[in-house]
Amino acid sequence: MNCKPINIKDFTPAEGFVMRLQKLIKREVIPYQYEVLCDRAEGAEKSHVVKNFENAAKALRGEDAGDGFYGMVFQDSDAAKWLEAVAYSLALFPDKELEKQADELIALIAEAQDEDGYLNTYFTIKDKEKRWANLLEGHELYCSGHFMEAAAAYYEATGKDTLLNVMKRNAEHIYKRFITEKHEGYPGHPEVELALLKMYRATGEKRYLDLAEHFVDSRGAGGNFYKREAELRDWTVWGNNPDDRYYQQSYAPVREQRDAVGHSVRAVYLYTGMAGLAAQNGDKELFSACRTLWESITQKRMYVTGGIGSTCIGEAFTTDYDLPNDTAYAETCASCGLMFFARAMLENDLNGEYADVMERAFYNTVLAGMSLDGKRFFYVNPLEVIPGISGETATHWHVKPQRPEWFTCACCPPNVARTVSSLGTYAYGTSGDICCCHLFAAGDVDFENGVKLRCSTEFPYGFTVKYEILSGNGRLAVRIPSWSESFSAKINGTAAEYSAENGYAFFGVKSGDVLEIELDDTPKFVYCSSKISENTGCAAVTRGALVYCFEGVDNNGDVLSLSLDVNSKIEQGEFIEEPDVYSLKINGFRTSSTDGLYTTRRPEAVPETLTAIPYYLWGNRGENQMRVWINYR
Repeated sequence: MNCKPINIKDFTPAEGFVMRLQKLIKREVIPYQYEVLCDRAEGAEKSHVVKNFENAAKALRGEDAGDGFYGMVFQDSDAAKWLEAVAYSLALFPDKELEKQADELIALIAEAQDEDGYLNTYFTIKDKEKRWANLLEGHELYCSGHFMEAAAAYYEATGKDTLLNVMKRNAEHIYKRFITEKHEGYPGHPEVELALLKMYRATGEKRYLDLAEHFVDSRGAGGNFYKREAELRDWTVWGNNPDDRYYQQSYAPVREQRDAVGHSVRAVYLYTGMAGLAAQNGDKELFSACRTLWESITQKRMYVTGGIGSTCIGEAFTTDYDLPNDTAYAETCASCGLMFFARAMLENDLNGEYADVMERAFYNTVLAGMSLDGKRFFYVNPLEVIPGISGETATHWHVKPQRPEWFTCACCPPNVARTVSSLGTYAYGTSGDICCCHLFAAGDVDFENGVKLRCSTEFPYGFTVKYEILSGNGRLAVRIPSWSESFSAKINGTAAEYSAENGYAFFGVKSGDVLEIELDDTPKFVYCSSKISENTGCAAVTRGALVYCFEGVDNNGDVLSLSLDVNSKIEQGEFIEEPDVYSLKINGFRTSSTDGLYTTRRPEAVPETLTAIPYYLWGNRGENQMRVWINYR
């Protein structure tokens, strides 16, 4: 049984955790990020994104291109992701001024499009003769993909098709090059594959579906394309190795790939496109390959927080069970991509396993990527931070103990904004007469099968979920999370009858019914495979979807000497920071410090009550130590 996501405008948020986040994105994040794009945000890294489009338009008109191009080769994509986040926000909270601002940027982007449909400020400004000569590093298809996603979203949210028409011309240009003219190649950074599927669904133009299929099927076929490409040019963007086919997910045709390898964001973007294409075409072989890659990630290469990509060297996967805590990369974008992949897998198979991972990634690593005020961001999401080492030593330089305001490579902040703003499309979907509830998000949902419901919940801190059927009859498929070892369900106050399959409970409902579900709110100790060497003798703490961590600010400044009493009961602690957010209190011990570097005397363990907070909240109260995995006794 498959399940396709609802449309953007079919979810209206209600007061609760998700709506607070979405309001924060609208109120703080979107305006702040636009100021960054325009180089007006004090203290933030220079972006030059808007200026690049202005200068590209000048170059196309034969004018002096001002101060030229500045930034990464994929700098254009920051504007695309900002527009996509705006589209989702406008669908939730209409705003004429924000819409006008977006329309003005779209008009500027349209001016930067070449007459043949090509759109990329880096090559338009720097050297038009090098277009399409470096797919490995040039990111032309990556940037096009992000603009296609933005175009489809903006059209769905507002009905305006200016950007959609720009990207239709761009897609036709790409189709002509790679299909009509039969130029060899596929993206160095996957993204256009999943985006073309969105363009196909927005327009019905089958050539976009064919182009997506072409890029997926070409990847890894016919030997080392990137090596052949590199031999035809005498220049490079940043010296990527064309022979490293594992890093580029091109070591074999996609249907033959068995392990999640290489750059983690590129990997899950590719797998999302593969899973989406499998669902669209009913391609069982392709879905089977996706399932193999999914298991490689989630059973052997994923952190307990839903982070993926364990090394800063190439921002990449390494090997099975290699999940270091203090040098973890776990890029925010990678967890966003893991959510994309999970949602695409649900389009093939209604299985709670996919939504479990989607939930874990969202409530932990994705949300940790943004500060509580929406103005600072993590690129890297470690599971251990030690000031004085983290962010300072050569081995830990990438692990920042505090969120920066922006990055030279600024892919993560707009990715968080668009993911949070579109959460309704991850939370709900349809499969025939079945209304699928994957995540618990308060609000009104209009399903395409005619059912309308209202969800009320304070999840992830409240564990009651109420569904009021406002109109229509059908079946409701509600995911019962794997962390909820027990649950109860009532319809109109009476114990509900249901069937269970693949992590979902199925209820027959009709207009006027009220379904109420109580999930298990018990905090738990979590243990990991003994194959993960970093965590030998350690445990983590979870409650529902949330992974908890220990910060020095709550634990006398030092978490390194702490250990857990896993035979004790975890209790709710004090109110902290956000509405309805409480810490957890756990019995444990503090090991006394030795007098020197080493000693033969066994340190004393003194009983102490330890305090844990949700992982996504860490780093909001100044620089201090943090750990997720703690030794236990």
